[in-house]
Amino acid sequence: MDSVLISTPDNPVLENCTEGYFETHDGWKLRYAVFRSDASVAKGTVVILQGRNEYIEKYFETIRDLTARGLWVATFDLRGQGGSPRLIKKRQHGHVRRFSDYERDLDTFLEKVVLPDTRLPFYLLGHSTGGLIALSAAPYLGTRIERMVLSAPFLGLIGQVASTATIRRLAATACSLGLGSLPLARKMPELPFRDNPLTSDEVRFERNITMMKEHPELMLGPPTARWLRECFTTIDKVLTPNHLFSINIPTVVIAPTRDGVVPYIAQERLSRYFRAGQLVPVNGARHEIFQERDVYRAAALAAFNAFIPGSDAEAVEKVEGIGV
Repeated sequence: MDSVLISTPDNPVLENCTEGYFETHDGWKLRYAVFRSDASVAKGTVVILQGRNEYIEKYFETIRDLTARGLWVATFDLRGQGGSPRLIKKRQHGHVRRFSDYERDLDTFLEKVVLPDTRLPFYLLGHSTGGLIALSAAPYLGTRIERMVLSAPFLGLIGQVASTATIRRLAATACSLGLGSLPLARKMPELPFRDNPLTSDEVRFERNITMMKEHPELMLGPPTARWLRECFTTIDKVLTPNHLFSINIPTVVIAPTRDGVVPYIAQERLSRYFRAGQLVPVNGARHEIFQERDVYRAAALAAFNAFIPGSDAEAVEKVEGIGV
């Protein structure tokens, strides 16, 4: 059977993995992979929830870090992106019909893949859109997920040509007119390294750009109006005190202070009512902290390692407010 994962010289597929597709509640087959540690006794399994326009291969480096610590990793490409099927004919447009579909896909993944095929206890690492999915689903994940780490969760937008209020209004109007499958922009801007809001690490930036050019089938263009409306509606929900009070999973939010996609202030505001959450700022880091320079990436991994698996909360306090 041919591999469903893509291996490149600078980003090879990890050994000791299982890969394939699982079927969602509405019949889509999403690409997934499970990576096993060589440790004789596993410390548990980390479920990685990706950000928008990401894919399994982008996390190989981080997965190596986690499996080296004795953790297993299970992850899948979100519906409509990466190696999973596109939801509309214009496959370059990032689309979702309902945000709750992401949550149901996570639930199905846990039931069909994680529970039967990996090792307890289960932890969750969510980046950007994956972080928003985790926050939205968290109230009913408490019986399965022991701890969560959220990296730059998608709680708002900055760095756009239009204001957030304008984007919200345009997305809502397009959806009300039956045009939800259309994007609000013609294409994604192709920013050079020096202007990109994602990472200050040129090697990792170029590695991701090379993957985009050599395997464009994994990539997306701009999101549709429906995707934006669904995300904004979910952001409004997860930021309410009632929702945050209902989350009892111990959580660390790793917040890059120079995030050029999600405003740092939104991540800071989250912590005000998030009784189960603790904010760990990483000064100077940009949005994709696990794709960042080693000095920032090491800070994020230190916060993760202090918290998972099952370390004392005091260990996290030692890395809170890391200045690098």
